[in-house]
Amino acid sequence: MNSDPNTSSNSDLNNSNSIDPNKLTATSNKPKEQDSFVKLAMRNMVEKGSVSLFHLALTVFGVIGALLGLAIVFH
Repeated sequence: MNSDPNTSSNSDLNNSNSIDPNKLTATSNKPKEQDSFVKLAMRNMVEKGSVSLFHLALTVFGVIGALLGLAIVFH
């Protein structure tokens, strides 16, 4: 071994800079949890802003109009 305290052996460097293979395999085996569809839809609605609200209003009026139209036809 080297008697100089400022230098270290190769084995010391390898041990201090090495990555623990157990930790690496444990984290790589876990699949990334995907966001739910509701969470993605809410995030999209917040990003798009008024366009999403306009489309929501059109959908609501369309469904109500279709129900009223069916109620009148089959009355």
